[in-house]
Amino acid sequence: MAVVSWKEIVLLTGLVVGCYWNSLSCGFVFDDVSAILDNKDLRPTTPLRNLFLNDFWGTPMAEERSHKSYRPLTVLTFRLNYLFSELTAASYHLLNVVLHAVVCVLFLRVCRLFLDKTSSLVAALLFAVHPIHTEAVTGVVGRAELLSSIFLLAAFLAYTKSTSANHSIVWAPIALTVVLVAAATLCKEQGITVIGICCVHEVFVAQGFTLPMLLNTLRQVLQGKDGFPYAVLQTLLKLIVLVISTLLLVIVRVQVIQSQLPVFTRFDNPAAVGPTPTRQLTFNYLLPVNAWLLLNPSELCCDWTMGTIPLVESLLDPRNLATLLFYTFLGLLTYHSLRYRHSSARTVIMALSLIVLPFIPASNLFFPVGFVVAERVLYVPSMGFCVLIAHGFKIVSHKGQLKKISWLMIGVLLTTHAVKTFNRNWDWESEYTLFTSALKVNKNNAKLWNNVGHALENQHNYARALRYFLQATRVQPDDIGAHMNVGRTYKNLNRSREAEEAYLVAKSLMPQVIPGKKYATRVAPNHLNVYINLANLIRANDSRLEEADQLYRQAISMRPDFKQAYISRGELLLKMNKLTEARDAYLRALELDHANADLWYNLAIVNIEMKDPPEALKNFNHALELSPRHKLALFNSALLMQESGEPKFWPEANRRFLAYVEEEPDDANGYFNLGMLAMDANENAAAERWMRKAISLQAGFRSALFNLALLYSQSKREIDALPVLDELLRHHPEHIKGLILKGDILMNHKKDTRGAKTCFERILRMDPANVQGKHNLCVVYFEERDLPRAERCLEETLAMAPNEEYVRRHLSIVRSKMAAMSAAGQPIGAAEGATAAAKEESPGRVEEVAKEVGRGGEEGRGGEAAGRRAGNEKNVRKSSAERLQGADGDQAESADSSQPDKRTKGKSTKDIKDIEEKRAAALKRLEEIERILSGD
Repeated sequence: MAVVSWKEIVLLTGLVVGCYWNSLSCGFVFDDVSAILDNKDLRPTTPLRNLFLNDFWGTPMAEERSHKSYRPLTVLTFRLNYLFSELTAASYHLLNVVLHAVVCVLFLRVCRLFLDKTSSLVAALLFAVHPIHTEAVTGVVGRAELLSSIFLLAAFLAYTKSTSANHSIVWAPIALTVVLVAAATLCKEQGITVIGICCVHEVFVAQGFTLPMLLNTLRQVLQGKDGFPYAVLQTLLKLIVLVISTLLLVIVRVQVIQSQLPVFTRFDNPAAVGPTPTRQLTFNYLLPVNAWLLLNPSELCCDWTMGTIPLVESLLDPRNLATLLFYTFLGLLTYHSLRYRHSSARTVIMALSLIVLPFIPASNLFFPVGFVVAERVLYVPSMGFCVLIAHGFKIVSHKGQLKKISWLMIGVLLTTHAVKTFNRNWDWESEYTLFTSALKVNKNNAKLWNNVGHALENQHNYARALRYFLQATRVQPDDIGAHMNVGRTYKNLNRSREAEEAYLVAKSLMPQVIPGKKYATRVAPNHLNVYINLANLIRANDSRLEEADQLYRQAISMRPDFKQAYISRGELLLKMNKLTEARDAYLRALELDHANADLWYNLAIVNIEMKDPPEALKNFNHALELSPRHKLALFNSALLMQESGEPKFWPEANRRFLAYVEEEPDDANGYFNLGMLAMDANENAAAERWMRKAISLQAGFRSALFNLALLYSQSKREIDALPVLDELLRHHPEHIKGLILKGDILMNHKKDTRGAKTCFERILRMDPANVQGKHNLCVVYFEERDLPRAERCLEETLAMAPNEEYVRRHLSIVRSKMAAMSAAGQPIGAAEGATAAAKEESPGRVEEVAKEVGRGGEEGRGGEAAGRRAGNEKNVRKSSAERLQGADGDQAESADSSQPDKRTKGKSTKDIKDIEEKRAAALKRLEEIERILSGD
């Protein structure tokens, strides 16, 4: 056997790179979105064992919606790609190109077994450039074909070494073959068919049998004239080993899919649900269709489902002639290859085995699959096709007068195929280019119209997307998904009435539930999403919440295992304040999907609403065990720990906020809460740094600005607080606590009573009933020595808050002062220079009153308590609607998440002690001032 030279390797690799280098600029399109972008199994945070529990798309194999495509080794290579480059599409495409080059080299090595050096190279070159391979190479999910082919060819090459020079069995290559077959099957299911190829090679190539020889041997044995020859016994032994290993692999595969075939709709494969003989005639007609794609790959299409190929419903359909012609040609080739022993027959039988056997799982002849035609499944069968072409070239080129013509034809074939492949790669650049190119080939496939609409929808071009979705409903009026797409697009265009009408049309196409009878029809889960989407639409109207709930319950009655219905209903029940029922809905969903981090997160939100923080924290922790980088669980669990007031939770809360800002570095809320934690821990420098970071990310961040000003005030840096308060009031001129704090600083530290007076008057213009602002204005009057006005002001304040003892006490102080001044013959009204005299009389005393009054509105904590509450206004509990969306992409509505969290922050023992100490200090200051003023 001639080996492959390095020059041939370079030639093949160069040709592959030349044809496919432009694929590196393509993105993730079509099935890549589900297999790569939406597949959590690629993420390092997902346990590696999940790759062996889930299907190719990341769906648990036990779920009915699973496609049952078990390809863990392929997903493992995606995961390695993600490890090195995350979701950079170029790296995924590059590895596919490399794998295709490896397949080409291995295929050349296989061809050398039954073709001469030149012909085998021609076969490999044709395989390298064939346009039918663009879906397998340029489409990232085609890696399953590439990897499976590598192991398939390696297994075949290993098996060819299982016979020694003296014709005895060598078991090591057979064992290696079984291992490689298992690997090929774990990359894609069709890998197991290499066992059949090995059997064909063993019987008709290695042992040199023909069909007449086998029949003659069998007849002699049955007649008792002779036993099995030794060579036949050896062959039988090897075949038995291969067959047993195949059966074991099949048994394991059946166990993996739990003896269930995937559920496909009639839109995926219309013939699969057709009557007899329509089903048989159509599936047999698909064979010449696939053969024609290999012969003439001029019109390629990424999706051949739905109405692409009309059903063959009658024996009189002229397309049956193509089927008859295909079987006739295939039969003649088979007869030729099985009847004779010469090398040409052996080459043909191996080419046919490469064409037929790997295609059987995708042929629909023995069991239905989820497509009509798929170009990527022709990747391995095209090897046999290329061998036939190369073998024909060999025969023709040996005839002198046709030698030059044959070389010219091969040259033209390779050139045109290479150009076609290169140009076809550009179609895979984006979903829009891919599906619009498919519409040029076939306009009768509603799925293609839908997919172009999806591509435009992703670009937020809803008006154009709507035109394509509406065309899909015209091409296939009973396509439930198309009507759902129309409804969603109308919703995005804020045309709710039309959206509801479209959803109702889709709903009318669903099988109707008969009351009192068990619903036995198997319904695709994605079609049930019409109930979810319609409910999500109408629940925006608070008067229709019960109607929305009825739709969720109807979906659940049709499929009790429909997880999304429980999730969406839980959201609705939370909005309706039916907390116990919401909790039960999420618990039921968790029974169906215990490893769903989003569900544990949603359940924690319900626990918070039910005032059960310990249970909420436990469920947040469940979510983080399953998904350690779950952003919402990190944020809200840390916030819950912070709100608990327990210092023992602060380090973990800090760690989770830090993890959150790693995931969301541009979210100012994460840095703000780190600042609040630092304030709790009296780490003022860190608190200032985090607050500044939050403000830099979100200009005018109300809570961060106020708490930064408060931090400066508490740190005896009142002057630094003023520019921060000015920025706060520039963005939020109605911020009353900010005005109170600014007035306090102006009066006590800047000695600017006029500025302070302006702040308090602004408060009263916005809120005339604000006791704190009114009382502080009274203090300004007292500071200005306008005692009558201070008296009237305090009387008005006392009328507003008759139970506030400190107001009553201050009024008594002012009246006592006025009485003392009247008795001494001093003028009581405000007089020029009176303020200065008063300050000389009792330096710093009224200042203390102002400070106490300026912060006394919150019983000791004052501005600090207000600041924490203002800060918590930004820390809204993000509802699960932000995480779990409706099946059609519509975000489910929930309780108004723009409203501040109304839960009160718990106070720790230390907080209460601090409050009591501040209250006692304030009372002492008041007593001292009362004593001094009374003495005057």
